[in-house]
Amino acid sequence: MILGVPVCVTDYSQIKQTIRNDLDAKRKSFLVAINPEKILKARKDSSLMQLLNNATYQIADGVGVVYASKMRGGKIRSRVTGIDSMTMLCELSNEHGYRIFMYGAKEEILQKAKENLLKKYPNIQIVGALNGYQKDNQIVVDAINESNADIVFVAMGSPRQENWIVENMDRVCACVFQGVGGSFDVLSGTIPRAPQWMQKAGLEWLFRLLREPKRIGRQIHLISFLFLAFVKRREV
Repeated sequence: MILGVPVCVTDYSQIKQTIRNDLDAKRKSFLVAINPEKILKARKDSSLMQLLNNATYQIADGVGVVYASKMRGGKIRSRVTGIDSMTMLCELSNEHGYRIFMYGAKEEILQKAKENLLKKYPNIQIVGALNGYQKDNQIVVDAINESNADIVFVAMGSPRQENWIVENMDRVCACVFQGVGGSFDVLSGTIPRAPQWMQKAGLEWLFRLLREPKRIGRQIHLISFLFLAFVKRREV
């Protein structure tokens, strides 16, 4: 628990096995990526705090969450990023035939991301895709149910994507849901990801900042978060 938000200490292999168990048991589960900005927002928004607390898996997406855990004597030692978790679910589809539905982003980005996933994972089962500009939610729900999807990726930005999942996960056939933010942009090649060495060093934030200096405000939030996590390190 970090500043009122629970964060899983599990690694990729553990989450992969647990989610496979969820899929095989037809058990509903919901992954949410936890980063410093989201925790700070949740401290001011009780509905967001409740949403994060009610998720099945709260993965440590931000390097700041890892630092905060360490300074508080926690057990989180490495990130479990949203995009890598999505990739892990794609691997499960490729290996075991679980059906995937992709929802969100612009049409050209969505289709390019789908195309690249099909190239990378020759046996992946992508059974449906709808862009994020579909205004009739019933059409989205019906499309997912008609596809008989097991896994749904929602790319609409946070917390809109998480709110959509909470409001609709019991209305559709799928079992596993993940809000994936800008992952479709990365998978489509529209936005490059940091080099592997920067990912391993926890410097993806620096890569994004150098590419988009306007993100400086978000990095100031990181400093505020770490300060708060240190000051309140004895609190849950």
